[in-house]
Amino acid sequence: MAKTLSTMLELGTAAPSFTLPDTVSGSDLSLSDFEGSPILVAFICAHCPFVVHLQDELARMGNDYADSALNMVAISSNSIETHPADAPDKLAEQAKNIGFTFPYLYDESQDVAKAYTAACTPDFFLFDANHKLVYRGQLDESRPNAGTADGKDLRKAIDQLLAGEEIFSEQMPSVGCNIKWHPGKEPDYFG
Repeated sequence: MAKTLSTMLELGTAAPSFTLPDTVSGSDLSLSDFEGSPILVAFICAHCPFVVHLQDELARMGNDYADSALNMVAISSNSIETHPADAPDKLAEQAKNIGFTFPYLYDESQDVAKAYTAACTPDFFLFDANHKLVYRGQLDESRPNAGTADGKDLRKAIDQLLAGEEIFSEQMPSVGCNIKWHPGKEPDYFG
């Protein structure tokens, strides 16, 4: 299982805008739909063992923060040319089976993943109410076959954000499978 680390986008970066279809409802959603509220953007997919490892915890987080100011949205940017298991209908099935209560969007062009410099699944980006980046990195220190996902790192950042506290600065990169780029369309931010 090859591992890719998140790029650790600079804190304070403005959230790149997006308009993408929700695989569950079929409606388009935009970043502007969440104006004035903090938002967690999670790049995930259906097939990755790193995502499978933490998807239940991600569903719990969706439920736990449902009554808070936080909005959550998941995005899959994997190429379905090379990974048909991540097609929109499969994502909708995953959302239903796992119990995701947040939108699960599909980034067919992969432009949104590139705008966020997303590198892996999972890759998490937490923005404040002004949509400035306050946390990027791992859900927690667990990995497939190494610990149980509890969301410790991401939950701490969310709780600090919602309490109006300063977010802890020692943030660890997320680790996962690389985003499955369309053949020949890999981004240049990998050097």
